[in-house]
Amino acid sequence: MEQYLFEFIGTLVLVLLGDGVCAACSLKYSKAKGAGWVVIALGWGFAVMMGVLVAGPVSGAHLNPAVSLGLAVAGTFPWASVPGYIAAQMLGGFVGAVLVWLFYKDHYDATADEPDTILGTFCTMPAIYHPWRNVLCEVIATCVLVFVILAIGTNGNAFSMGGVAASTGAIGSLPVTCLIMSLGMSLGGTTGYALNPARDLSPRCAHAVLPIAGKRDSGWNYSWVPVAGPMAGAVLAGLLYLLVF
Repeated sequence: MEQYLFEFIGTLVLVLLGDGVCAACSLKYSKAKGAGWVVIALGWGFAVMMGVLVAGPVSGAHLNPAVSLGLAVAGTFPWASVPGYIAAQMLGGFVGAVLVWLFYKDHYDATADEPDTILGTFCTMPAIYHPWRNVLCEVIATCVLVFVILAIGTNGNAFSMGGVAASTGAIGSLPVTCLIMSLGMSLGGTTGYALNPARDLSPRCAHAVLPIAGKRDSGWNYSWVPVAGPMAGAVLAGLLYLLVF
């Protein structure tokens, strides 16, 4: 239960800061409005870093159902723990999104005439709606995410300090932070790089139930893409890891 609790807290922090940078850059009268894609990509990278720093020592900081699934496929995480991790991550993502709404409530009210902008601070929508190509984008991006996470922990990325072996990943969250930033800047332009059902579906559910002024529908016709794509990409990454390493 302690591991599940820290997955919940870590994912909450990730979504609070990640959706928070989207709100800061998008909502009316925010001091960061218009800061742009680079700030959003950096913000999401740092959001992942903070979540990893919180949860890493206890749960390993998956913070993403796709990561838990991919690691289980690769044989580096027990299948029995996957359902509990996913439940904790999804709950954390929901609460994180609610906190973003509470934090920026006045700015959401001021942006009531831009329902698409409001939705975009909670979850992803594609730049060009083409469902199967959108799925492919999420599969490729998430496959890179999970494959590189697995690669970070391999013996080939190990080093020794004072005779004590340590992996690159043991330095902390910096490698994964750089990975998230790279994915956002390189592969985020088509779908907004969801990569994570807890980052997309849970906040989408929060958008659906919160009393947001002037909100539109929650984009349910697209909602399956940021779930199916990342989960499929994670399975592919786990299989590639077994093949390559």
